[in-house]
Amino acid sequence: MTPEELSLVIHAALKQLAADGKIDVELPETVRVERPKNRDHGDWATNIAMQLGKRAGMSPRDFAALLVAQLQGTPGIAGMDIAGPGFINFTLDTAAAAELVRTIVEAGASYGRNQQLAGQRVNLEFVSANPTGPLHIGHTRWAALGDAIGRVMKASGADVVREYYINDAGSQMNVFAQSIYNQMHDLPVQEGGYPGAYIKELGEQILKDHPDVRNLTEEAAIPVLRSEGYLLQLKDIRDTLEAFDVHFDVWFSESDLHSAGAVEDAIKRLREEGHIFEEEGAVWLRTTDFGDDKDRVLIRSNGEPTYFAADAAYYLSKKDRGFERKVYLLGADHHGYVNRLRAIAACAGDDMDANIEVLIGQLISVDGAKLSKRAGNIIELKDLIQWLGADALRYSLARYPADSPISIDPELLKSNTNDNPVFYVQYAHARSRQAARNAEAAGVSMDSFDAASLNHPAEEELIATLARFPQVVGMAAESMEPHRIARYIEELAAAYHSWYGACRITPRAEEELTITHHSRLWLNEATSQVLANGLAMLGVNAPERM
Repeated sequence: MTPEELSLVIHAALKQLAADGKIDVELPETVRVERPKNRDHGDWATNIAMQLGKRAGMSPRDFAALLVAQLQGTPGIAGMDIAGPGFINFTLDTAAAAELVRTIVEAGASYGRNQQLAGQRVNLEFVSANPTGPLHIGHTRWAALGDAIGRVMKASGADVVREYYINDAGSQMNVFAQSIYNQMHDLPVQEGGYPGAYIKELGEQILKDHPDVRNLTEEAAIPVLRSEGYLLQLKDIRDTLEAFDVHFDVWFSESDLHSAGAVEDAIKRLREEGHIFEEEGAVWLRTTDFGDDKDRVLIRSNGEPTYFAADAAYYLSKKDRGFERKVYLLGADHHGYVNRLRAIAACAGDDMDANIEVLIGQLISVDGAKLSKRAGNIIELKDLIQWLGADALRYSLARYPADSPISIDPELLKSNTNDNPVFYVQYAHARSRQAARNAEAAGVSMDSFDAASLNHPAEEELIATLARFPQVVGMAAESMEPHRIARYIEELAAAYHSWYGACRITPRAEEELTITHHSRLWLNEATSQVLANGLAMLGVNAPERM
């Protein structure tokens, strides 16, 4: 019996008590069950009696006694006891608990998936670096974490669209083109220009594709360099993300907003909502009504739209495309954007507490990382991938909450020791695959299975850990915290290593092959599957051999 099944059983018992007139209280949609801190107290516990007892006009312990009486004789529950002020501890029947092993193996890659976020349409925007230079360490965290958030939310039933907003409008694109022109003609980098060697490389590639551009006047060359340089740099960004196994469903161009008249349309719509005012020749959005520290200019007095105007148009585009939830993942230097984005949502008629979420990621550092010679004074993502490997980098970034600063130890990530979390988990999966190969060679098969034979304490602990996976996935999706998955599979790997040392899958030379050996191979395969499923939700490979 899984914790989800136990939760349903408890909820059904509560409904029956209410139908029989024994309790009169509004029931929650779900009953939460969790592992007791002391395993001697049982396999699972719930505090539902403490939640509902007083509301039902009785003590929590009396409420718990009614519920325990109602649950007596339930298949799969071997025992129940009431502890403390009203906790109910459950001990499951060993065979019933071990049936989960069969469930996992049959479910395969779908085990752990749930419908907790079913019906939600989510726009998840992350990375969104300017197409004027290569991705660097500042983008690395959101690439790993944002992609993992998308994977976990999808695993919980949400319809997630991962979107990259291309900031390809505005003055920085002209500065970018001018920098390429200056490098191409051996001129000094202009003040505020882009000095990296990658600018020279872009110019050289453009000359290969368009040899005549060198002979154009500066005025004629700049639009060509802007367009061609943009396409080349965007391809570099795409290729780097692909190497990091990060994929976007939509690449949304800011310049398309302007060319399609979306900015003007957004201002018109916000004006109709009553949040626009004009002052000193400029057009403003009254964001202070919704918690912003100051009102924001949409159109400058010279008639030019601001970046904020494009932000408003972009938000409305997401709304028009039917996204109930708009999630923005921003860097540590974007704290000031939180209230203004929330204010845009409110001005657009949305609930700024339900329809928009802005996550701020803290800074990361990598000990010993070298600045990129080609990109200037930055650490490139592609160099980090080549140095540390995509798996180690992604896992180490995904295993911490977004709001905690991270310092990565490269020597640890490159070490094949149990102190290296990604190695520890990947080794557990590789070990399970080697165990399966050894079992096959020894004649152990999955032709038969006896749940009752999996009764060793290490097996009970491993099975109980496996049972928690769907619940962990649901919690990670709800809170957008994929680090919960990482910490869970590390715990699962520890339980597996302990079990592997205590329980043999293959018989010793003098031993007879029994149903227990076959059943243990089932447990090995179930654990292997959950480790693979958890790693996949973080975008990390599950190796067959190490």
